[in-house]
Amino acid sequence: MATYVSPSAGSASAQGVGLGNTRRMYNFGERIAELAPQQSPFFTYLSKVAKKPTDDPVFKFLEQRHQWQRRNFTVHTIVTSATYTADGTADSNIFKLECGYDEFGNVAANSQPKFILENQVIAIKGDDGNVHNFKVSGTPDLGVAGEVEIDVIPLDTHTSAYAAGNKGQVIGSAFAEGVGAPLGWEDKLFDREGYTQIFKTGMNLFSGTAMATRYRGIADEYKRVWQEKLMEHKMDLEHAMLFGVGAADESSAGPIRYSWGILPYTEANGKIYNMTYASSGYDAFLDAMEDFFAPESGNSGNKLVMASRKVLTYLNKLGNGSFMNNTVGADQYRLDITQVPGKFGHNVTVVNTIYGNLHFVAEPLLRNIWEDYCVCVDMKNVAYRPLVGNGQNRDTSITTNIQTDETDGRRDMILTEAGLEISLPETHAILKFS
Repeated sequence: MATYVSPSAGSASAQGVGLGNTRRMYNFGERIAELAPQQSPFFTYLSKVAKKPTDDPVFKFLEQRHQWQRRNFTVHTIVTSATYTADGTADSNIFKLECGYDEFGNVAANSQPKFILENQVIAIKGDDGNVHNFKVSGTPDLGVAGEVEIDVIPLDTHTSAYAAGNKGQVIGSAFAEGVGAPLGWEDKLFDREGYTQIFKTGMNLFSGTAMATRYRGIADEYKRVWQEKLMEHKMDLEHAMLFGVGAADESSAGPIRYSWGILPYTEANGKIYNMTYASSGYDAFLDAMEDFFAPESGNSGNKLVMASRKVLTYLNKLGNGSFMNNTVGADQYRLDITQVPGKFGHNVTVVNTIYGNLHFVAEPLLRNIWEDYCVCVDMKNVAYRPLVGNGQNRDTSITTNIQTDETDGRRDMILTEAGLEISLPETHAILKFS
């Protein structure tokens, strides 16, 4: 709950004290997002649907990637061809396996698949092109980094070899009657941290004379400048939430912290897809969506896509080679594209794919060096984190009358201390068009 603040007598000029509690503006942090929402769509959506206060300027959060959705692996070393006979006996040390993600679920090549346990049933694709099933016999050996060595019991008779890189999957477990409980395994929670950033927008001193003067154009110059400063402050937040690079500088006279923005954070940790404006862009688009909406990544199935005006123009063109023409011009079974009014004053282009829905909105700040960009955001995995704690609220507030006591005039300031939390970066993506 942010406020409109006027200092008490003695701390600054008594001018404005008469405003009192009857004029205080509560929840101003949300109200500032309502100023021309088309100019700052990301901050507007964050303020309305993804607001989660923090009580520490360095906020830590945990990510959970449910590895039971994955449990896939590849053959680590080449296994020579042999005859696998489904006779209920183990073939000693027959497979060495690896996986492409660590115990936290992060992508990491040559990782140990610790989820493989005795009595599990696994399926592996052989060099013969067929999938063959095995039961894990005995306790898997994790003694060598980057792999697990297992004995297996073939469940079908075959003679295929298994080359390095062949894919496999855990497909269940099978236990004999009357046996005891198996060993277990668990995934780990991954720890990340973010920072709140202090945003301040000042207003030059308005003398008492200037505030009493009627001007041409807009009569009250003070109100005109105030409106401009509110927009300036909101656009500072929008810029930081889009383009900021997270850091903390503790070596200066006072700590300075910088919030991450969704674009550089996603470029560093999320997914990047390269598209073209040519006719082949449609096929590349579908291929990207197949990967992007993979359920094991924790996707929600709906993405807010902030697009440059150049990309939106391409999406809405009907000419030969355009996205719309490639999508609905020749084949009714491709994509469904509709234009709908957004909740917060935006025009939204909804692209319904067979994998999930993309809600395109125009982001005016994606221009110049970012004119070919789209930023796909899973709103369930981002949060706007204003600093709120110990009875104090550092969400957007206005402090009036910050001039010295003897000054015949008035100065005000807008302040926000907040940051952006971005979790499960693989659920966000950058689309780069060329």
